[in-house]
Amino acid sequence: MDYHHCCSLILGLTSFLLISFSTADDAAIMAKLSTSISPTPSTWYGNNFCEWKGIACDSFGFVVTINLSHMSLNGTLPSDLHSLRNLRTLALQGNSLSGPLPTLSNLAFLEQVMLDGNNFTSIPSDLFYGLTILQIFSISDNSHLSPWSLPNDLINSTNLRTFQANQANIYGTIPDIFGSLLYLQNLSLSYNNLTGSLPASFGGSQIINLRLDNQLQGLSGTLDVLSSMTQLSQVWLKGNAFTGAIPDLSECTELSDLQLGDNQLTGLVTDSIMSLPKLAYINLQNNKLQGPVPVFGSVTLDINLQNNSFCLDKPGKCDAQVTALLEVAGALGYPMSMAESWLGDDACDGRWDFVVCNSNNSVTSVNFAKQNFSGTISPAFGNLTSLRMLSLNDNNLTGSIPEVLTSLPDLQLLDVSNNNLSGPVPVFPTRVKFSSDNNNLLSGKPIPNHKINPSRVEFSAGLVIGIVISGVIFVIVVVMFVSNKCYRVNPSKLQSKISVDHSEIPSSKSGNLMISVQVLQQVTDNFSDEKVLGRGGFGVVYKGEFDDGTKIAVKRMKTGMKETKGMNEFEVEIAVLTKVRHRHLVALLGYCANDNERLLVYEYMPQGTLSQHLFKWREQKSLPLSWKQRVSIALDVGRGVEYLHSLAQQSFIHRDLKPANILLGDDMRAKVADFGLVKNAPDGKYSIETRLAGTFGYMAPEYSAAGRVTTKVDVYSFGVVLMQLITGRKALDETMPYESCQLAAWFRRVPVTKENMVKYVDKALDTNDNETLESIFKVAELAKHCTTREPFHRPDMGYVVNILRPLFEQWKPLRQEQENTYYRRHMSLSQALQADDNTSSTIDVFQPNSF
Repeated sequence: MDYHHCCSLILGLTSFLLISFSTADDAAIMAKLSTSISPTPSTWYGNNFCEWKGIACDSFGFVVTINLSHMSLNGTLPSDLHSLRNLRTLALQGNSLSGPLPTLSNLAFLEQVMLDGNNFTSIPSDLFYGLTILQIFSISDNSHLSPWSLPNDLINSTNLRTFQANQANIYGTIPDIFGSLLYLQNLSLSYNNLTGSLPASFGGSQIINLRLDNQLQGLSGTLDVLSSMTQLSQVWLKGNAFTGAIPDLSECTELSDLQLGDNQLTGLVTDSIMSLPKLAYINLQNNKLQGPVPVFGSVTLDINLQNNSFCLDKPGKCDAQVTALLEVAGALGYPMSMAESWLGDDACDGRWDFVVCNSNNSVTSVNFAKQNFSGTISPAFGNLTSLRMLSLNDNNLTGSIPEVLTSLPDLQLLDVSNNNLSGPVPVFPTRVKFSSDNNNLLSGKPIPNHKINPSRVEFSAGLVIGIVISGVIFVIVVVMFVSNKCYRVNPSKLQSKISVDHSEIPSSKSGNLMISVQVLQQVTDNFSDEKVLGRGGFGVVYKGEFDDGTKIAVKRMKTGMKETKGMNEFEVEIAVLTKVRHRHLVALLGYCANDNERLLVYEYMPQGTLSQHLFKWREQKSLPLSWKQRVSIALDVGRGVEYLHSLAQQSFIHRDLKPANILLGDDMRAKVADFGLVKNAPDGKYSIETRLAGTFGYMAPEYSAAGRVTTKVDVYSFGVVLMQLITGRKALDETMPYESCQLAAWFRRVPVTKENMVKYVDKALDTNDNETLESIFKVAELAKHCTTREPFHRPDMGYVVNILRPLFEQWKPLRQEQENTYYRRHMSLSQALQADDNTSSTIDVFQPNSF
């Protein structure tokens, strides 16, 4: 035998031995599989596993297919399943297999894995390592899996066509690997706990069917990447937390099924969606979509548009002002704050945040100051032809200032300071107070908006001088007249009381926040006893009514108190309420201060104080507050105090939060009142007060003991109010035993259990249903959290509002609009008063015993 024949014989023998050993490995693994699952298939007997039902082998006797789908199998899989080196298909779907899923790493020939509908408990971290030719992977409906995340190893499975893992307990973000998965057409990850945004690599993928709906916490961010996925046929993204507008889908001509419901989408439904040729199913329900109701061409289209913020209930054009404002919102990316309050087809109905109108229902002011908005300034502002004030300062706006703003005939104020604007500055008429500070990229070269005629310069200058002189004479006459009627409080004196900028005196309907004593005498029948609403330590409150029907409450300070504690509170209250404006803070409409009178004029609240409804409802023969109303009141007060602490232009501490200073309107919605003890919030530090002020029973221990003042003293007081809403008890009740007379100290000792809550909850409350009782438990826990002894252990008011909001949302709001955004954020008082004066609805303020 020659050398070559010897070599061939040796190689053949070696190959035979290797194959024999390998098939022996397969035989051992298949033997383990037959004993680990039950019932064992009836054909699984003998040593020739290649003849077993569901098992296929190649010509060498290696296992290439395991197909045991829908055989009602129990049991587990062998841990060394990955030793079946030639395995191409693993189909185990529709059984009840459990235990950990073994790794499939380095199965170089594996093409299909189908594990749906089992009870596997865990996924190995290296499951996908080395699966380079994997085409189909499906593990949906395995709800017993421990939480696992999508591995980056998938990036090497470049032949992957289908990946399905619905209801498989996946958490975390979607990896940005889809630029490498060029054959992936079906991605289905519904009913998991994915978070974060859609990966940018989706835009370079070939995905046709995308299902990411109903995530536990919700995917977020925008849907912009969809516009570049032109091959899409099915998109299921409902039940997430996506924001922003629906992107331009005009290039997605194959799209037939679009499910975007139950998100937080804003903006308009554009023609790019309504004209899609193959669209058969569309779900946009439960979003914040705005503008006109979309009209789709196909009559066979299955469409759901319920519960959005369209301007009308049926197809049709929106009002011109609404259309312009929505274009403005579009340039800012349709912020959620606008989508929540910009409802209906009337921008002047009082619900639209940031917008003020006149008596002719024309928009006169738009105030976006300090809202952290991004985007550009829309030229659509030019369509608001009655616009007088436009405040865009302290945002992140880019781009240029539209020249069309120079043509607004009534514009008086334009503030674009503290943004990132660029480009040339248009030339505005001299009547416009224009501010553009701190726009570092803004060019100083103005755009000429008209040619100057030299022959008119002299005439224009003379005209201006004449107008100025006439204006000065007019102001002198008015000041002399007013000074005989009512003297203004010295602004510098107010400044000494609290750090508030009084460089601008806000104006009311009469032209000034000051109201003459003669007017107030007239509207209160000369302060008649029949008009008395309540009496307090510093004066009497009277009910009044202006000629136009506006109801007011007039607080008349006691005489002889001009330089006393009461006078200090009078001045501080003016200083604060001329700088804060919020739907849950009582509004100051005017004041009067002359030699004999100190008067404050508030909006009128017809349902009086919270203390009346908690402690005197029987005497007044009224119904007790329901738990729903109490939660609503708590949320309203929380929002008002949150605004004072962290959302106003300047932060304040109330220092006297209690039911007597919480006022209720006809709809039983609440406003915080009495700002005479307010102090500047010291930016997280504390200050030492020389004079203790407030009400015992509501004072935080560090404040009553050492005068330490932070915003957490208000949180403590709010916690006591929550306790009163739960128990119906006074903060200090000397008729109770010593150990329980102080509500906060007693309440903190009471364990929050069902038995205790039923025992100690206000007997006027109906606690028969578990939902109400569960809500009471949560508020009780929050009350304890707010009244912990150490201030740094107490939550801030933003956290409090976030806890109370879902409790209120368990019930349908009293009015649909009441759960919209309640802030007129950073609106100057002149704008806010103009809004109140120029709308038909009047907000009402005090009932008997308000003070």
